[in-house]
Amino acid sequence: MLQVTLDADQLQQLINDAVDKAIKRHALKDQLPLLLTRKEFMKLMQIGETKCAELFNRDDFPVNRELGHPRVPTSLLMDWIYSNTDWVQENHNPKKLSII
Repeated sequence: MLQVTLDADQLQQLINDAVDKAIKRHALKDQLPLLLTRKEFMKLMQIGETKCAELFNRDDFPVNRELGHPRVPTSLLMDWIYSNTDWVQENHNPKKLSII
């Protein structure tokens, strides 16, 4: 079992950092269009045609083709990025870490 001791200042700093990150993440989400075109998606992700095509053809990637041209729903993209981040996959186990 892991024991961590924090003083009030350290705890406040951790909380402030987490809140700042959350605000930035949600601010970006609010600035993006509801649906991203292929070009907007490539520019945002800083990727080229090949990587874009690879992602758009994945079964688990949130792309909508019902509107004539592929569109990526921004909110689903953010969820997909979070759930496909290596660190989350390897470390998200509530029983693995216990902080007292």
